[in-house]
Amino acid sequence: DGMGGEAFGGDCSRIAAETLSEHLRMIRSGSAGRLSRKETDAIKEAVDMLPLAGITTNPSILKAELPFDYETQLKAIRALTPGMTMHVQLGSESCEGMLEEAAYLQNLLGRDIYVKVPTTEAGVKAMTATSGPGFSLKQEMLGLACTAEIPVVLVDVQRVGPATGQPTSPAQGEVMMTRWGTHGDHWVIVVSPSSVPECFWLTIRAVNLAEKYRVPVIILMDEVIGHMREKIELPDDYSTVETVDRVRPTCKPEEYLAYGTTEDNLVPAMADYGSGYRWHVTGLIHDETGFPKGTPAGTVNALNRLHDKIYNNLADIVTFENYKMDDAEFVVLSFGGAARTAYEAVDMARAEGLKVGFFRPITIWPFPEKEVKELAGKVKGILVHELNYGQYVLEVERVVAGKCPVTLYGKYDNESATPQELLAEIKKAMGR
Repeated sequence: DGMGGEAFGGDCSRIAAETLSEHLRMIRSGSAGRLSRKETDAIKEAVDMLPLAGITTNPSILKAELPFDYETQLKAIRALTPGMTMHVQLGSESCEGMLEEAAYLQNLLGRDIYVKVPTTEAGVKAMTATSGPGFSLKQEMLGLACTAEIPVVLVDVQRVGPATGQPTSPAQGEVMMTRWGTHGDHWVIVVSPSSVPECFWLTIRAVNLAEKYRVPVIILMDEVIGHMREKIELPDDYSTVETVDRVRPTCKPEEYLAYGTTEDNLVPAMADYGSGYRWHVTGLIHDETGFPKGTPAGTVNALNRLHDKIYNNLADIVTFENYKMDDAEFVVLSFGGAARTAYEAVDMARAEGLKVGFFRPITIWPFPEKEVKELAGKVKGILVHELNYGQYVLEVERVVAGKCPVTLYGKYDNESATPQELLAEIKKAMGR
């Protein structure tokens, strides 16, 4: 970490928001400056010794070499790492500035570069997207975001796995992974859209939930929805769309507790980097100051608060859809792309005189426990349809607790079920 360029796998220091505009000015300036011989030798030694695929730079580390000339230092590192990918951090705060800065860096260093944007801790809303193997790689940082309470949104478009599996084939094999993928007790919010318009509106909702509860929110899609094309009616006036911003501290900087809360609000105010408030970020269990607290009581208090800030607000977080449920005697439970089949299959069952309804969890984690428990006391059976070997059904069985039969129709053969196939499974579960 002491080098101006860090080999992949090192922790990246963060740049304070107050230095961002200065950082951009320095990129454009031609002031004299160079990497020291010590830094140059250290980078060269790493390149010679290790099979590096690329290098990532960090302004906070490079700035330790004075006089600081970011442009000259980047060019020196590029010269030492020919043929490798190079990651460079942006400093602009606006979208237009980021694009302008990225184009400038590309002209300076070549096309084989990646730009990094400092985001959530600096006060900027952020999201990322991935699929399958990429989601596996993100689990460690997802755990850090849970512990440090960093609001971030992650889109995971599921495909057949494990490993490379069957790219671009329908699957829902990451249902449990979204809930328990990173290690330790942790709590996240996961939403699952079933249409293109819902992708748009649930993304807005996901960002709002992340900001409101300072928690990672995962948008769990699948290949069916990821490749779907549908019409969507966008707002004419985006000022009418509800948006939520994280609560920022109003106290004096010297009075600020980075994780201080009240009985009425278990979500701490979040100061932007560089705004004058001290904030220590760590993956260790910590107290209200943000610094590690290794006592049994400190651990219990920290984990209880992370749990309670979510589970005390289930009425606000958990959403679902009931379809033809008023007189339903039997229920299909499905979500995401699999739900598209369920709508049609339920309509076909109704056309044959079968009183079948459809319950669709939109928020799949936290699990809609209250609603499913009530449902189990009203119907004669529940059929869970998911595109995997059987994951969400385990949670349904836990909550139903024997009140009614629970049946699984899991499909994991690279194809979605047809309405006719699902209807046949419904009839089988109903004894027809």
